[in-house]
Amino acid sequence: MVAALELYFDHVAERRMRVLWDALETDGVPTMRGLLDGKHRPHLSLVGSTALDPAVVRDALEGFDIAPPLKLSFQFAGVFVGRVLWLGPAPSVSLLGHQAEVWRRLAVAGVAMSPLYAPGAWVPHATVSMRVPRPVLTEALRRCIETLPIEATCTGAAVADHAKGIYTPL
Repeated sequence: MVAALELYFDHVAERRMRVLWDALETDGVPTMRGLLDGKHRPHLSLVGSTALDPAVVRDALEGFDIAPPLKLSFQFAGVFVGRVLWLGPAPSVSLLGHQAEVWRRLAVAGVAMSPLYAPGAWVPHATVSMRVPRPVLTEALRRCIETLPIEATCTGAAVADHAKGIYTPL
């Protein structure tokens, strides 16, 4: 996905994830740290798409608290197809319900979203690396697991469209 509606974390959780990025980079694993000239932030994407218009997203979510202080407990690490390494929060009723309501409101507004983010299909995660080299995949996964748990509180949200250089806080 190129565009996403991202939730951001409190300073302590963000710092712990950045320390993990730094450690992995030292081990030869390219992480999210290097994307966007270092402007990429640890986050959890609620929806993904090929493009998101920030004004349409903002209008669709009017009156809805897009970044409530949700408590997240990152308890596990995983790998998606393509060697995408990520940290996963324990799914909670509040997190899943929040994401489902965001999806519903955006769908009603006619926003095109990836079916991978549809309620029931969505895997909540914070991406660590987009393509871990095969020879170090096991070691990278071990390092992630040793970093856990990470307790986080959501503190903000934005529409980020990396292809267009858009970053619009909500």
